[in-house]
Amino acid sequence: MSLKIHTLMLDLDMKLMTELSKIDRFDASWASIERREGASLKQLKSIATVRSVGASTRIEGSKMTDDEVAVLIEKLSISKLEERDQQEVVGYFEAMDTIAGHFDSIDISESQLKNLHKILMQYGEKDIWHRGNYKQVSNAVEANLADGTKQIVFRTAEPGLETQDAMLQLFEWYESDQETIPLVKAALFVYEFLSIHPFQDGNGRLSRLLGSLLLLKNGYSWIQYVSFEHEIESRKSEYYKVLMQTQRNRPGENVTEWLTFFISCLINIQEQLMVKLNENKTEQPISQREKRILFFIQNHAGCGSGEISKKLDIALPTVKKSLADLVIKGMITKEGVGKATVYFVV
Repeated sequence: MSLKIHTLMLDLDMKLMTELSKIDRFDASWASIERREGASLKQLKSIATVRSVGASTRIEGSKMTDDEVAVLIEKLSISKLEERDQQEVVGYFEAMDTIAGHFDSIDISESQLKNLHKILMQYGEKDIWHRGNYKQVSNAVEANLADGTKQIVFRTAEPGLETQDAMLQLFEWYESDQETIPLVKAALFVYEFLSIHPFQDGNGRLSRLLGSLLLLKNGYSWIQYVSFEHEIESRKSEYYKVLMQTQRNRPGENVTEWLTFFISCLINIQEQLMVKLNENKTEQPISQREKRILFFIQNHAGCGSGEISKKLDIALPTVKKSLADLVIKGMITKEGVGKATVYFVV
């Protein structure tokens, strides 16, 4: 099925529809996973933040490792950001933090994107002249090759009216299109943003931040706990190749290959997230008492703390503490409140 969305062409076949449905099926079950995995998710979010900041800045040429990024973020209040890599890392971290804390109130509009760009570029002295404003000089997307040279991936919109009009049309399309699947809209918005390349610098980094922002705004909260940026970095050659091949036929190009790549990245990081959660679950040691309680719940699904205390002859406060620990470890889930609280094995 061929569709025209905004100015782009798209072929939605059964395989692509199945992959889109796979992501949404995962999302439908995420709420219950999120409730029971509290402690594990907090840890994963910290890890994902460091990986995302490191990966997204390295794609653009930074040399900082994840360990160096983690140390810099931890000592942020006392750090002097004299090196370009450090400035880019901290700018990305603060833009990412802004999105994580305020995504529901950030509109997909010119003023909001310019503000995110200003946050992203705030520490670079060389960026003062252009941050928060559309480009004034022609730019092109370039890939940093292994031998240190650069290769032009594709040409971009010319500065001035061409960029201004293209971005205005992009915002109008995103606001008015109520029919296109949110995942598809997010992927195409990111593609168009990259194609226009509206800012002098920082477009690649901002495009990845926008991908997370759009997913969060559409309810895909699991994106916070795994690094989309790291997935892009690990497939950097494929990422540039897809962009270059798709861009070659601009305007009116078919973006099926880009959407396929974008969706495959999301499916991969969903799978990585579940692997991490399962690893955390199996790595958690439990006491003999917790094993008894877990076994009892397995055979008496929907039981309460009072019943467990009575049947196993364990003091009620001790049972409640063990139940709370098992919930944190992701081995059981609870439903209800107060005296009506009951427990089930995950």
